[in-house]
Amino acid sequence: MFANTQTHAHAYEVALFGEFFARDLKAILNRLTLHTESAAPMHTREILFEQFGVQSQIQGDEPALLRAKKELGDGTESGWTLFSYLKPESVRVHPEATVRPWATCEVIGDALSFASALGYVQRSQIYKRGYAFRRGALIIQMFQQEQVDPKTSLPIPAHTDTLWEVEVKTATQVNTSAPASSGHVQVSTVRAAIDAVLEVQLIMKGLLDLRRQDL
Repeated sequence: MFANTQTHAHAYEVALFGEFFARDLKAILNRLTLHTESAAPMHTREILFEQFGVQSQIQGDEPALLRAKKELGDGTESGWTLFSYLKPESVRVHPEATVRPWATCEVIGDALSFASALGYVQRSQIYKRGYAFRRGALIIQMFQQEQVDPKTSLPIPAHTDTLWEVEVKTATQVNTSAPASSGHVQVSTVRAAIDAVLEVQLIMKGLLDLRRQDL
């Protein structure tokens, strides 16, 4: 088993969230397709772990949650990605979008046993099925959640009336500053990412309400 951790000082995810009813699916699909570079079906399995650390219990803090995600599709499965978020930045600092510290770790091998060895226990799991779009440095995921059959551990197809959820977020980590490199300034900053998600918010205005969430 091998773990490749991607962590940087001040590494964040920037995101906006929304939801809509199935009757609006076609119109939203059409508009997103017009304003993105690519689109593809998505199907993921996500497992949520929690760890009750002695230190966090003493301080009264909520334990850090660890998430494991695997891409599914056409009978093939990707490797697992482990990722964790900290509490979002204050709305006073970033009122326009959710900005939260984000660490990821690509795991080759048994990621679930790896998480267990770190002291985490599984709390829940869900499947997400829908569509994924790319727009520059952003990934836009539009999906319905599928519950898990307790007998088979396989996903149960969502009902046609199940609410659709939308996440507009940075595909990779962004930083708070943009150091110059070889005379060029990097654009992967929190401010640039906020501007990018706000562009999508404006594009979808009147059809889909994208907003900041305190998760």
